[in-house]
Amino acid sequence: MIKKYLLSLASILLLAFTLQGMANEAQPLQSDAAVEAQVQRLATQLRCLVCQNQTLADSHAELAQDLLQEVREMAAKGMSDQAIIDYLVARYGDFVRYKPPLNKTTSLLWLGPFALLFLGGIGLLVMLRRRQAMQAELPLTAAETRQINELLK
Repeated sequence: MIKKYLLSLASILLLAFTLQGMANEAQPLQSDAAVEAQVQRLATQLRCLVCQNQTLADSHAELAQDLLQEVREMAAKGMSDQAIIDYLVARYGDFVRYKPPLNKTTSLLWLGPFALLFLGGIGLLVMLRRRQAMQAELPLTAAETRQINELLK
C-alpha cells in the first residue's frame, strides 16, 4: 500500500517537473524589455521565409518562430539591429528583408514593374496608331458602299 502511494507521488512529481520544463522552454531566453523591443522592431523588417508575403511579426509559421528565437538570442547577446540583419542577409540573402535594398541583384525586382508598364504603354500606342492608319487609308469600294446601304435599309 505504501508502495502505491510512493509510486503515485513519484509519478505526480515527475509530471509536474516535466510540465515546468516545457513551460520554461516556451518562454523567451531574455525577458528584458529592451531585447523584446529590439526583436519586435526587427520582426517587422524581416520576411517570413515560408509565407513570403508576411513579416516575421505577422507570421505564425514554425520556421518564423524559430527565426524570431534566433533573433532574440542574438539581441540578448547585445548585437545591434544592423549586425543581426547583416548576419541574416549573409545566411539567407536579401530575400530575408521585407523591403530589400536597391542594388544590382534586386534591380529587376524594383524596376521590372515600371519597365513592363512602360513597354505596355508603348505597345498600346503603336497598336492604336496602326489601327487609326488602317482605317484612314482604305476608302470603301463601290460594292462595299452598296452593301452597307442595303443593310441600312
